[in-house]
Amino acid sequence: MKFLSTDPPDRKTNVVLWILQSLLALLFMFAGVMKFVMSIEEMTKQIALPGWFLHFIGVAEILGAIGLILPGVFRIRVGLTPLAAAGLAIITVGATVITVKGGQVGVAMIPLVVALLSALVAYSRWRMMPGRDSSRAPVTSPRADGSLPS
Repeated sequence: MKFLSTDPPDRKTNVVLWILQSLLALLFMFAGVMKFVMSIEEMTKQIALPGWFLHFIGVAEILGAIGLILPGVFRIRVGLTPLAAAGLAIITVGATVITVKGGQVGVAMIPLVVALLSALVAYSRWRMMPGRDSSRAPVTSPRADGSLPS
């Protein structure tokens, strides 16, 4: 009797990804909401970016956090999860660059690690998507006479 499946997607990998996705979703939801709770003056003291851009990033973080969780929970459009994770990775790479340019190289490690974790979720969920079976036969083109190769 076998309890854990070793066929892809592996159960342990799936559980680890769900935990990671949940933690990332909480982090990005908090960061996105804070961009609307804090005043623009308070945010621009820390980062020299326009207020409208910080609000745009906040919306992207909130939508990305939702995209990490809801498609998998409802099993609808699960292909959106790797896209959300990739988008969040791009946002945090930008945060890393801005932090380094601000002279805080040590602090820049935090968004860099978050970017790498988001990229890991994006890649892993993309590899686990239904319909990405590597054992499928390759698509063949018809011959010049119109018949298919055997």
